[in-house]
Amino acid sequence: MNVLLAQPRGFCAGVARAIDIAEQALERFGAPVYVYHEIVHNGHVVRDLASRGAIFVDNIADIPEGAVTVFSAHGVAKSVVDEADRRHLQVIDATCPLVTKVHLQAERYSQRGYTIIVVGHAGHEEVEGTRGSVSGPVHVVGTVEEIETLPISASTPVAYVTQTTLSLDDTRELIAALRERYPDIVGPGLDDICYATQNRQRAVQQLARRVDLVIVVGARNSSNTNRLQEVAADHGVPARLIEHADEIELIWLDGIEHVGVTAGASTPEYLVQGVCKKLQQLGAGTIRELPGIVETLRFRLPEVLRQTA
Repeated sequence: MNVLLAQPRGFCAGVARAIDIAEQALERFGAPVYVYHEIVHNGHVVRDLASRGAIFVDNIADIPEGAVTVFSAHGVAKSVVDEADRRHLQVIDATCPLVTKVHLQAERYSQRGYTIIVVGHAGHEEVEGTRGSVSGPVHVVGTVEEIETLPISASTPVAYVTQTTLSLDDTRELIAALRERYPDIVGPGLDDICYATQNRQRAVQQLARRVDLVIVVGARNSSNTNRLQEVAADHGVPARLIEHADEIELIWLDGIEHVGVTAGASTPEYLVQGVCKKLQQLGAGTIRELPGIVETLRFRLPEVLRQTA
């Protein structure tokens, strides 16, 4: 049994920046540092930061007045920003710059009189942050059926933006459905799906052509990680999503000659290496990384951390 590693995989620039922000906030200001929602969707990362003094909350009202507070990579609604101001919180914003771009884009459309449609998963932190960044009417759709039942007349000016971590194929289908119902709709095509999401999905497509099983390492509440599992399955290859190596079951490997391994954008590389080690213990031979895009993009830290540096 051979193991092939997808390239790229694991941390993207937005995730790396968010974790760096949380770590530097702890180092510069000392514990506790409060983090609104999970900094990224990975329990291992969250538990590591919590062990160093980060306190994760889902309600801004649970943060003491004046406390150092980090907003997660997924972004927040304007109402959260306003409440943080009222509580005099020392906010350090770890929102991924690509998510911020979507927020600004949606609000620009709204200011021009468009009703906004957010293509994404209702309830996901990123989608709720985008919805909450728009001052005018906004709707969230995640299926063709939801598009067909939108309570918006064909004569209404409509614009759309998308969640950054969606499936490329699914989003293409949804945008086509929107254009069919609203021929004059405006929006960014697939441009809002972030470069890292696109790169990882395309790497999995390449991987799926060469293996009998794909193992995706990442959190089950991570949108981009779940999409990787779906992409592999859509290409006819069994795909298993695991959060750590101990979840691998020997029966999965019965009759398997080639195993592919990839990881979501919020998954630390040490978890991938742990999976490789486990596979070797279960009889794997060579472990080889496939050629692929080498990502070099880095995002700057917020001004407050650059100043304290």
